[in-house]
Amino acid sequence: MGWLFLLLGVLAEATSHVALKATNGFSNFWPSVIVIFGHLLAFLFLGQAVKNLPVGIVHASWAGLAIILVTYMSSLVYKQHLDTKVWIGMLFIAVGIALINLSSTPHSH
Repeated sequence: MGWLFLLLGVLAEATSHVALKATNGFSNFWPSVIVIFGHLLAFLFLGQAVKNLPVGIVHASWAGLAIILVTYMSSLVYKQHLDTKVWIGMLFIAVGIALINLSSTPHSH
């Protein structure tokens, strides 16, 4: 269940960050609501995730996956062109997350 909560937290966080651009400095109401609600929801889900998973693993996975998802979502929503170097960097982040989660060190909490 911890991994499900972690993924839901990442999705809430990424949605919130992508909506941040549309707030126009928090002058647009609905995007601002999405940002605030998304962050609140993300932390509620992460609070559940750390009940079953180590905090370091949750935080590293959350941060890395959020970076990748925000980059991908913003390229779709805002039609931002990202060059190959950016995507190679995202690949390094993904590999780092995989290595952390596939380590032979037992995940104790």
